[in-house]
Amino acid sequence: MEEQAMLARDLVLRVCAGPTEFATPWIRARGKVTTPFVVPRDRNLIRGVVEAGRALGVDRLLVCRTRAEYSYDPVTEVPLDTDTLIDLIRGWGPTPTDFLVCVEDFSAAVLVSASELTVASGPVDFVREIVGPDIPGARANFATRAQEGNRPELLRAAQHYDCVAPGARHARAPRGPGPDLAERLARRAERARERRPGAVRFLRGLRGAWGWLVLGVLLLAPLAVPALGAAPPALFLTYLLLFQLALLARSRTVSFATLLRTCALGALTLWPLALLSGAVSEALGWGTDDVLSQTYVAVTVEEAGKLLPLLLLLALARRRARRLSAVDFLLLAAASGAGFQLAERLLVGISAPLADPVTGLVSGLAPEPYSGHAVATGLIGATLGLAVVGRRYGGWLWLLPILAAALVFLDHLNVNARAAGARLDTVSTFVHTLFGAGALTPWLLLTALLFAVAMDYRVIATAAETTPALPGRTPFPGLRRWANGRSVALRVRIPADIAPLFRRIALSWVNLPVTLVVTVTTVAHELATATMAAKRGPGALADTWRFLRWRRANAMGEACSRGRDWRRYPSERELDGHARELARRIGLAGTTGIVVSAAALLLLGAGPVPGVVAGVTAEGTPGYAVRSLELFLGWLSGADTATLVWTALTGLAVLSLLTVGNAVPHAHPRMGEFLRAPTSNTGAILGMLAPGQVGYAFLGLAGMLLPVRVNHLIRR
Repeated sequence: MEEQAMLARDLVLRVCAGPTEFATPWIRARGKVTTPFVVPRDRNLIRGVVEAGRALGVDRLLVCRTRAEYSYDPVTEVPLDTDTLIDLIRGWGPTPTDFLVCVEDFSAAVLVSASELTVASGPVDFVREIVGPDIPGARANFATRAQEGNRPELLRAAQHYDCVAPGARHARAPRGPGPDLAERLARRAERARERRPGAVRFLRGLRGAWGWLVLGVLLLAPLAVPALGAAPPALFLTYLLLFQLALLARSRTVSFATLLRTCALGALTLWPLALLSGAVSEALGWGTDDVLSQTYVAVTVEEAGKLLPLLLLLALARRRARRLSAVDFLLLAAASGAGFQLAERLLVGISAPLADPVTGLVSGLAPEPYSGHAVATGLIGATLGLAVVGRRYGGWLWLLPILAAALVFLDHLNVNARAAGARLDTVSTFVHTLFGAGALTPWLLLTALLFAVAMDYRVIATAAETTPALPGRTPFPGLRRWANGRSVALRVRIPADIAPLFRRIALSWVNLPVTLVVTVTTVAHELATATMAAKRGPGALADTWRFLRWRRANAMGEACSRGRDWRRYPSERELDGHARELARRIGLAGTTGIVVSAAALLLLGAGPVPGVVAGVTAEGTPGYAVRSLELFLGWLSGADTATLVWTALTGLAVLSLLTVGNAVPHAHPRMGEFLRAPTSNTGAILGMLAPGQVGYAFLGLAGMLLPVRVNHLIRR
């Protein structure tokens, strides 16, 4: 607070719209979590307010009465002491009155009315110390009490803070958007697992047997046709690349199986993109071996075409697309590019054995480094995700995908030009060299990935009103207190009369440690939860992985909807049930907060286009879609029948391994049942151990060998 004493009216006008109501613009600023609740005005409430202040790392609170007759009373600074705050309230007299307790930088506040209505608003750490960890449950119970009671002030508060829809006192459940194709398929699969477990078990076993069969075909094919030896390493490198990206993308909401299916879709796009590139070149009067066709046409068609799977997702799963995190755009784009790169590797590797296994170009024809289609397309997807999810930070973020597309276009153009025996013009060469000549693209992708993860977790934290909390207390509470306290202390020192640009820069610097700490502690909390679940067996671990991904997806949908109707999957009730079941399985059920336990509230517990100048001599075959397809078709024309059969089987094996048997298993047979009746349980084991699911089974079995002390990674 400033040196000059603040009057009550000044503080109330900043935060409140009335004596017992927070202002809507203040609530929506900085993604505050707001929860009304009914609780007696006793010592437990004051203790909860003090603990909430400690959770933010502040050392004092601002207190004032909110009624008009006290507008000219000075605001009182109170240390974080329960008795001091109680003495101040008692000094106002025996008649109950409305008062406000606020943090210095106005980022969090508690509004206590003369009746039992109380509203807490601010960061999630602040609100949880008052209402308990189950914020959605607190809001739901308040809505129930407001609708069933005869107190209009409670119903008005429930509507104002979006606990119930306006005019919903006697309304049925509101009609929201209908399911899309992806959700309908997922629901049918759930019903099939519940109603026809025998048929599903048989299909799982058939899927596992098919996966091992095609894997054997893929490994045996090089023995029959040596040219097919490029397929196993190319597929393995694709798996490894996507696994590394998925492992670093801790905030992802798409499954690894979805990434592999997107990869298969990206591989299938090579054929139509090659035909389109050839058709465009022919329409312009250029041959496929022309320099301009190999550069401008090929690069433009390929870079635009690799993003088609993202558009397909919007068409087939438009509700699901609203729940995508920033890092999901990176992963889906990188998976599509990886599939396109895999197809090029296979076609060029089979028809031109001297081709480089990483870039798909013939050895010696790429004097400049090229990061590959997966990294290049992933960079465009990452910047697109930052712009979509971070649009609340300003429209300037839409410059990022434009700059990324220009950089990728220039990088790809340079590689194709060099491989075709040409070179870029002087200006384009200078710009390309200035940005690292292609060597910086992987590092830019890694930087964008880290920024996307941090942004995602910051956005997820603002959706705690409808997102069930992770079981137990968040790790490293001292680190979170330090970050929040530093933010509050520095924010009050930033002058309000400086230029808006300088003020935004200063506030961004102040909020940066909070964002990083929220990311680190949330990642640690999720990893600790998964580790504790792994100790309970593979089934608990698989269910935990699904719950964490669903939780992040619903939080992203809530945060990005901005109050508009959107489609939850699973529903809020189903997700809450999964959270309670997970807490029970890992021994952290029944965690409550200060006020909740006291009041027994919870019942349910490109810039300029670069030029290409001919003149650089090179011999060999450039690795782009049209030429790769021509090479492969030429190789097939001279192959015998056995080679054609083995080639078709290899392609079928690659697509099968990418699309089938990579999801987290839903059923985990008991080892004792398999030992007693191995024949009847072989299908169940195969259904759990498809080639793409071996890693899940290994982690699940390894988790059971963890020491007992992992059960104490999270405190109750």
